[in-house]
Amino acid sequence: MVAEAEDTEDESYAIDCPVLATERLVMRAPRESDLEQLVTLADNRHVAEMLARMPHPYGEAEGRTFLAMAASRRAGIVYALTLKDGGTFVGCAGLNTTDRGLELGYWIGEPYWKRGYATEAAHALVDLAFQRTSIQVLHASTRVINPASRRVIHKCGFQYAGQGMLNSIVAGQVPVERYRLDRKTWNSLRNWIHY
Repeated sequence: MVAEAEDTEDESYAIDCPVLATERLVMRAPRESDLEQLVTLADNRHVAEMLARMPHPYGEAEGRTFLAMAASRRAGIVYALTLKDGGTFVGCAGLNTTDRGLELGYWIGEPYWKRGYATEAAHALVDLAFQRTSIQVLHASTRVINPASRRVIHKCGFQYAGQGMLNSIVAGQVPVERYRLDRKTWNSLRNWIHY
């Protein structure tokens, strides 16, 4: 997943950050106690090069900056993804305001890849976006070299909307695929199949 850093002031995107519980995850606001696990998982070039705004290397200073940004909600809402069983921090997901509208974003720490956590979190955030805002379209994008993210996006019902370029802190200018999910399609998919 990638998200671009353009903020908008449209109040129709304003969402509070309720705790969300899925089958295996508790999604909540990031907090200071997440810092050590956040830094451990985010300090991974394989993760950072797929995202727009994650630097590499990633240390305590970057983690504290991220926690402050998440608390401010300047660019949308951010969730810490934690396992229901034990509370282990496994990644982050959120809804970001961009120049195109509201955009879904997520990342999972490499030790937790291929377990369906990104899809589970994405389904919860898609539902939150359409239930708590008046948006008619939700956006998502992924680097063209990220088939795992593309699978998550497809499982959520997003449709291909074209290509573009993204400025990644780690990888520079990179091509991305853009996707969109409209409210009508979301309504028809409300009984998500859990993976």
